[in-house]
Amino acid sequence: MIFSSIYVQDDDKKYPEAIRTALDYLKSHDFTGMEPGVYEIQGNEIYAQVFDTVTAPAEEKRPEVHEKFIDVQFLVSGRERLGFTPDTGSYETEERLEEKDLIFYKTVENEGFVEAVPGCYSIFFPADVHRPAVAAGEPMKIRKVVVKVSVALL
Repeated sequence: MIFSSIYVQDDDKKYPEAIRTALDYLKSHDFTGMEPGVYEIQGNEIYAQVFDTVTAPAEEKRPEVHEKFIDVQFLVSGRERLGFTPDTGSYETEERLEEKDLIFYKTVENEGFVEAVPGCYSIFFPADVHRPAVAAGEPMKIRKVVVKVSVALL
């Protein structure tokens, strides 16, 4: 898991090319006026999902993992907490949605949280369990972009 901001003067060259492509997309677009939806960046290997959601207490959000795609989660507006913990391989699956490359776990252990403000991004790899859209205080509407990057590109 990587947590940073597009406003940090960071040397993106340390990331693989596919991750740099996702970050360049996030840095070069104004998502405040975009319609929610899916936007191709590099065919079905790298694409962005723009959406609005409402944060909620952690117990109302499910921990999740992906096997085929890396999530580059970017906060456009609002505030959210994101839970994270390594996938130990011992967690009980609550639901598996193959067509969405999405696995929800019933519970996880040793979960940490980071708080995101607009401009922050989190990169979650297949070994990273994550719990997005957790309320940072009172629940609120947020706008997010999740860039999906195929693991095959790394």
